[in-house]
Formats: sequence, C-alpha cells, structure tokens
Amino acid sequence: MNKLITDIKYWLQALMIPLYWFSFLTPRNKSIWLLGSSFGKSFSGNPKYLFLYLNQYQKDNVRAIWISRDKKIVDFLNNKGYEAYDAKSFYGIFYCLRAKVYIFDNYSKDISFWLSGGAKKINLWHGVGLKKINYDNIFDTVRHPKNKWERFKTYLRRMSDEKPNHYILATSKMMADIFASAFQTTDKQILTCGYPRNDIMFESDFKNIYNDTEEIALQYMKEQRKEGKYNVLYMPTFRPTEQEFFSIMDLNAFNNYLCDNNIVFYTKLHPKSKLKTQFGELQYSNIYDISADVDVYGLFHEVDVLVSDYSSVFFDYLMCDRPIILFPYDYSTFLKNTREFYFDYEEYTPGKKVYTMEELMKEILDARVVDKNIEKRHILRNKMFKHIDDRSSKRVYEQVARIVKLSKISSK
Repeated sequence: MNKLITDIKYWLQALMIPLYWFSFLTPRNKSIWLLGSSFGKSFSGNPKYLFLYLNQYQKDNVRAIWISRDKKIVDFLNNKGYEAYDAKSFYGIFYCLRAKVYIFDNYSKDISFWLSGGAKKINLWHGVGLKKINYDNIFDTVRHPKNKWERFKTYLRRMSDEKPNHYILATSKMMADIFASAFQTTDKQILTCGYPRNDIMFESDFKNIYNDTEEIALQYMKEQRKEGKYNVLYMPTFRPTEQEFFSIMDLNAFNNYLCDNNIVFYTKLHPKSKLKTQFGELQYSNIYDISADVDVYGLFHEVDVLVSDYSSVFFDYLMCDRPIILFPYDYSTFLKNTREFYFDYEEYTPGKKVYTMEELMKEILDARVVDKNIEKRHILRNKMFKHIDDRSSKRVYEQVARIVKLSKISSK
C-alpha cells in the first residue's frame, strides 16, 4: 500500500508541468536569493552557512530567504530573526516565483523545482567524496536506465534533478573536473570557491546558530573536554553493510576501555542510515549518540579525533588538522556491492586504517599521544581544497552576484 501511494504521488507530479512552464514567465528579482537543503527537510550543510553569511554580511545587497517543508525549521529561523517560509505557504510560493537565485545542496527541489523556471540555480552539493555520483555512477538507474520502461518511469525524476546549465560548486580544480563529468556540465558552470560549511572551522566573527539538539550535544562535548576527556567522533557512511558494526564491536568491552582511558565515543550516523534507532537506544556511560539529523560542522571544534570509513566528512575534517582514523571493517564487501571510487582508497585516505575493535582501540590511544599523519593530511588537503580559509561563503556570494549581474557587490 505504501508503495502504491508513493507511486501515485510520483506520477501526480506530471500535473505540475504546466506550472513549471508558467514559472518562466514571472518577473524575478535578482536581489532575492532562496536557499534550501536536503529536499526541504533540513537546515544544514553548505546552504545553511551561506545563508547565515548572507544575512550577517550582505543584508544590504541580498535578501536571503530560507525555504523549507518543515514547520519546525521555519519557526526556528523566524525566532532567531531570520526570514524563512514554508514551501507550500503563500509567501513561500510567492518568493519561489519572484527569486532570481535558487541555492541548494541536492537539487532545486530542495526549494521548489516546479516554481523555479527562469531562476539561476546554484548547486552547492553536499560532499567532496570518494564514491562516484550522478552520471559517473553506473549503478544509478535514474541516469542510466537499462531499458525503455526504466527510462519512462524515471523521466519526472530526471526532469526535476540537476541540469547541465546549473552552476555546481567545487573545492579544487581536481574536483571541478570530476563534477563537470558527474553533472554533465561545462567547465564554465563550475564555481571553484570552496565549501561554505568549512568556514565555521576557522576562527572568525562568523556567528553560527544551533537548534536545541545541537546545543545540547555541543555543551556536552565542551563539558567533557573541560573534564579532561578525549572526544572521539565516529561518522560512518551509509551503505548496506553498515550493520556489520555490531558483529565487529563488543560494546560492553569497548565502553570499559573508554572509561579506563577517559575517552568519550560519539556516534553520528548518516541521515539515511537504517541503524539510527538502534544507535539512539545504546545505553553506555561513555558512548554518546548524536542525532543523525544534526549539522555536525558546528561541533568539530570540540572533536579531538575523527573516526570514519568512506564518508566524505573526513575530507572536510582535514580543515581542523587533527587526527583521523579510518575504520573500513567491511572494505572487501563494500567494494563489491556499492559504487565505484573516484580515487584509490589507500592513496586518498589520510589516516591509519583499522579493521577490528582491538586495532581501533590501540590507534585511538596512539593518536592521543602523537599525531603521525600530519604531512599526509596536508598533502591531501592541498589536493582536495584550493582555498584553506574561512572565505568560501564570500567567494560564492561574489561569483553568484556576478552571474546575476547584481548592481552592487560588497566585498565584506
């Protein structure tokens, strides 16, 4: 029944096509910029930090508005003094038809695809990653349908996804080349400005905002560090084999190890993970689960070492210049059953690789004593990021302002 309802909702989108063509006729204001994230369900990632930057530094030049499908997000931002509207509200629809700029991190449906005709679309994307994406991912049936039936049933999805004329944000020349292939666009459509979400990792007067869940996690991490504890953050990627974690780990023994060594082990899963509930129900004194929906970039200052596997988050964490441990316990299975990599895993991973709980425990203690991978991290960071500073948001703003020919471009 659920699948039938989902299918009906999908095909009902065809009724929106005339509205999409109508939206090309509405006059658009080049100083109104709309931002959204994660299909309208999150306030996070690159759009979040660009939105905060625009409101804090470019308010005289740009009217930045957040569009969401979650009333809690709209209320949260309104209460913080920011302009935000529900995508289906009168004002949400009005500004979707009036804004000249759409900025998002998946597709324009993060805001409203069906009302986006005539807007300039800026895809900030959501990761500098190992795994192949979009048209480079041969397992993607939306972009690589196997037959006419698959091509027909995925037509609406392709229509509302990224287009070659969208602008795509990249972090370096190497990533620009990859994204040009993945999104089937030209070099001219790639903006190599760096990621706004990395700005928060540097000392500056930029003001972040936290929801209640994020604030609780942040204060807890600060308290643990004040007490002399070592904060270890575990952020695995989403994949079918992630459940093997519980066969690899003896959590009772692991928690005893954490207690003995004054370590707190934080877990933060991918929002699509099927293990979110299972991790959220863990009851151990030194294991703390952070909600999968939390924007973690504002917490990185309180993390002493990152543990990951294939997630793009370890590239971002390079900006913190702190130890990284790779825990790819399912490496052989993962390669067989999931997407191909852009890079050689051994070459483009910046830390020690461990495959068992015992190896993980030893490496955490070793990293606490001496950071052995500084040089390797710096080499990789320079490949992945052209800019290593807190001015990515500024560069994105300036590039987009030029694209829409904004009359006044502030350089703050």
